[in-house]
Amino acid sequence: MKKGLHPESYRPVVFKDMSNGDMFLSQSTCNTKETIEFEGETYPVVKIEISSTSHPFYTGKSKLVDTAGRVDKFMSRYGDRKKK
Repeated sequence: MKKGLHPESYRPVVFKDMSNGDMFLSQSTCNTKETIEFEGETYPVVKIEISSTSHPFYTGKSKLVDTAGRVDKFMSRYGDRKKK
């Protein structure tokens, strides 16, 4: 492999799903200034809106998690048109 091609700043980072509070540890080069306590250690944290623990495809739930309420608003306006 070529030298200097890949970043040298890989480090353990905690990713936190903001919709359900689930966290997991992975290696990343993401820049973040926030830290969090995870399994007795302090790690940088990256906050994400949705992960495999809250996504409808992986959970089997048909309701989409939407923090802004856009899906619910759309369904309340146009969701009944299928029935007509």
